[in-house]
Amino acid sequence: MSNWPFTNSPNLGVITLQQFVLQNAPILHVCHDADDGAWQFLGLENPSVGETTVVSLQKVVTLDPSITELADLPLGWHAWRRAASDPWNREPMLN
Repeated sequence: MSNWPFTNSPNLGVITLQQFVLQNAPILHVCHDADDGAWQFLGLENPSVGETTVVSLQKVVTLDPSITELADLPLGWHAWRRAASDPWNREPMLN
């Protein structure tokens, strides 16, 4: 994939919500964890363990191409928006 914007492989496992994968719910909060470099694609509320699933980064990008705007999100930062049509806001995560 020559135009892949992420430094991570497309087949990297990431955490997301089952509602996003199964029901096309919008991703409203993205975390790029400082400790292990993991990506999380979530909603605005804290999910319970039963609401999350692991999919490939490519699957997330396929379902929501706007995620590519966050390919340069630094480790330890997060991004959020109120609705899928809103622009992404970014800032470092608080410890």
